Amino acid sequence: MDNHKIEKRIEEHVTGLYEQMQSPALAYHNLAHTKSVVKHSQEIAAYYKISDKELLVLIAAAWFHDTGHLFTEPEKHEAMSCDIMKKFMKDQVEDEKLIEEIEACIMATKFPRNPKYLLQEIICDADTYHFGTKDFKETNKNALEESRFRKGDTDPVNFNKGTIKLLISHSFYTGYCKELLTKRKNKNLRNLEKKVEKKEEGKQADAVTLSDLEKDKSGLMGKGIQTMLRLTSGNHLRLSEMADHKANILISVNSIIISVILSVLLRKLQEETYLIIPTIIFLVVAVATIVISILATRPKISEGSFTMSEVKEKKTNLLFFGNFYKATYEQYNEAMREMMVDTDYLYGSLIKDIYYLGAVLGRKYKLIRLAYNIFMIGIIVSVLAFAIAAFFNDGSAAGTVINGTGSPL
Repeated sequence: MDNHKIEKRIEEHVTGLYEQMQSPALAYHNLAHTKSVVKHSQEIAAYYKISDKELLVLIAAAWFHDTGHLFTEPEKHEAMSCDIMKKFMKDQVEDEKLIEEIEACIMATKFPRNPKYLLQEIICDADTYHFGTKDFKETNKNALEESRFRKGDTDPVNFNKGTIKLLISHSFYTGYCKELLTKRKNKNLRNLEKKVEKKEEGKQADAVTLSDLEKDKSGLMGKGIQTMLRLTSGNHLRLSEMADHKANILISVNSIIISVILSVLLRKLQEETYLIIPTIIFLVVAVATIVISILATRPKISEGSFTMSEVKEKKTNLLFFGNFYKATYEQYNEAMREMMVDTDYLYGSLIKDIYYLGAVLGRKYKLIRLAYNIFMIGIIVSVLAFAIAAFFNDGSAAGTVINGTGSPL
């Protein structure tokens, strides 16, 4: 049996499988990783001077150990790799024991690992050889990319935490790898821990609470938050004043229109009956506009009371008068002091106040827009109605002549 030829056939077969079934999902468990395991298996085997038969077992296991990833999910890939190996090797050798030894070496790479003899120790160390080299950073990045393909949007920090746990629990089995790779592995571990710590510090800085901002020694961040809330609240109040002003304009204009109609035009309706319909349209439009404008500016008052349990549970907003106008000064003073010592409650109340100001503004502007639309369309319709009524009335009166005494001729 020419072991060299068999090893060559194994290499060609496995390489063909990877080229035929190549997938972007296998960013780490790819042909490059397999070749690396084969190379390091040969390196460690040369140090221990194993026999040719043992070398065939080791090299075959190294080539086939991850082929299962091409056909099944990661948790079952070792068993699938064994099936692929046995199907191929039965056509190459008649030694069933040799095939069983290759299978045992492949299964030794399954976590949790517990290699029972040297060949299994060698392939386990070859599979994790990169833990103790400068290539670790790149291989870890590839493993993260593969995880994202398989599981979706994997968080890098959580993934690296898992890798740290793996590195801490991991140990090389052969004396050769312990001596050669442990020092660098520990360095890789420290670098990864620092990277995770830095990322977590950045996350904490991004997720800083309002209380933390208030505790800022320079006070700049806290002042910035206060300025933002003050400006936002002021802008809302100015917009509310503008809305009230617009509503008052509509109310004033339409009140004048109604006064004129009632005081002047109604007297002539008995004589000028053709103006009845246009006048009614004008009155309806003016009244509807006034009603909607009043609804937009009409204040809404809440219960005006609260309980201390609501204050302790942060359920009431003490910055809005509608929530406390019925309370006594002593109750309000106690509640306010309770809120002032709780920065999150205080800022939360400010945020809630701004939100409800915005909600009221939305309703107010929606009604005012409706009032303006009714007024605009109503004016157009009323003027057209007056014009049409006047036109048809003139036409019907054209044949009648009035003499100087005021009686028809």
